[in-house]
Amino acid sequence: VGICKQEMLQKKKNAVLVDGVILNGPIMDSKAGEKFVEDACKIIMEEVIQKADDVTEKVCEWQAPETLKQILDLEMRDTGESHQKLLQLCQDVIQYSVKTSHPRFFNQLYAGIDYYSLVARFIAEALNPSVYTYEVSPVFLLVEEAVIKKMIEFIGWEEGDGIFNPGGSVSNMYAMNLARYKFCPEIKEKGLSGLPRLVLFTSEECHYSMKKAASFLGIGTENVYFIKTDERGKMIPEELEKQVQRARKEGSAPFLVCATAGTTVLGAFDPLDKIADICEKYGLWLHVDASWGGSALISRKHCRLLHGIHRADSVAWNPHKMLLAGIQCCALLVRDNSGLLKKCYSAKAAYLFQPDKFYDVSYDTGDKSIQCSRRPDAFKFWLMWKALGTTGLEERVNRALALARYLVEEIKKREGFQLILEPEYANVCFWYIPPSLRKMEDGPEFWQKLHQVAPVIKERMMKKGSMMLGYQPHRGKVNFFRQVVISPQVSREDMDFLLDEIELLAKDL
Repeated sequence: VGICKQEMLQKKKNAVLVDGVILNGPIMDSKAGEKFVEDACKIIMEEVIQKADDVTEKVCEWQAPETLKQILDLEMRDTGESHQKLLQLCQDVIQYSVKTSHPRFFNQLYAGIDYYSLVARFIAEALNPSVYTYEVSPVFLLVEEAVIKKMIEFIGWEEGDGIFNPGGSVSNMYAMNLARYKFCPEIKEKGLSGLPRLVLFTSEECHYSMKKAASFLGIGTENVYFIKTDERGKMIPEELEKQVQRARKEGSAPFLVCATAGTTVLGAFDPLDKIADICEKYGLWLHVDASWGGSALISRKHCRLLHGIHRADSVAWNPHKMLLAGIQCCALLVRDNSGLLKKCYSAKAAYLFQPDKFYDVSYDTGDKSIQCSRRPDAFKFWLMWKALGTTGLEERVNRALALARYLVEEIKKREGFQLILEPEYANVCFWYIPPSLRKMEDGPEFWQKLHQVAPVIKERMMKKGSMMLGYQPHRGKVNFFRQVVISPQVSREDMDFLLDEIELLAKDL
């Protein structure tokens, strides 16, 4: 204590003041900060990581918004909170957050926990890098280059380019803008004025980001032609060609086709080879949104789902979905290797991308991104890939699809469960028909009543915290459940539990 007082007195004695602020020494209490990190990490380890595969834990501790506001004490104050209060806040945040790593979290197209990816995230957060130049982020730029090269190999291209982005939606927007730039390079300088009416084509089952991208880029949602799909949700190539011809007759300028490899609801894969034929015939850029289905490329057994993807001009692929690389981990991959990405997005900021640096400035890849600050998302995928190898990643895909197949067969055996369609990927879509509706005649009243079943079951499972499962209406079909298998922590027992729990929650409906 005496030494501390002496140090404080010495600092005051030698104080340098500017505008009344003492500039001697750091303002931060490093020891207190280190202690907080240490204690908080213990909580994370005990409450998140060690409980990740514990099925006796709740998936969520449901609270209504107004109640949760009071529990969390969200107000920021003039004075900081104590060490213990902050640790309690950390505990509360964990307690009342959804446990996406729980084996019975089936709600989204991501789930589970990968320990290697998690460590990579911890390292990245601690180092706090920004991936735009080699001088500030040497390791992470080389890692991203290595990962992109490997992903390009799996697509089947001999060469290519790419960039990691904050989400598949952003990757799709990149691709749309890149295709437009390729079609009319002058747009970068001259803007939209004087351009013909640009038209793009995508399926009725595409991700909603296609509409958002068209709106954001000034193409306009009316200029997105949605192509009919078959009963499985796949784009019909003949319908695509009809719409391309129609657009040309109207005097519009078709420039892009967006195919989907793994649709959000049904998990459908568009026939890429036939679509590529049409794109070649009419000189259209082919983008494949494989955000969800791209990881099937890792599996020798299931890569056939994406047959023809090597003919695409660009591909969006999210390893944070099926492969558990941790949100967010999303790549846009481009077949062109002439620097098209950089030509399209470069702004040549002199304070970042100086051409006279002392090293090879081709490693300063930030100028091909629409972001300046950018997270090292490829690092998560890289460390996980290094740990598991390609065979380990392949096993994850194969197991997830095998579990989906097991669930389908169990659904067929059980009274009251009705499959929407035979899945080709990890999306299992089905109705649960409660006992009270099973003898009811098929008609408007039956479907109206069935439409109300899934929301009630969802509410009950959320409030109980036993599992999380998504539902939705879709293309004229009333509400049905969509179960998605991803996590390697999920087992056959969890599939059985899911069906048992639905029956239990709905027994009085």
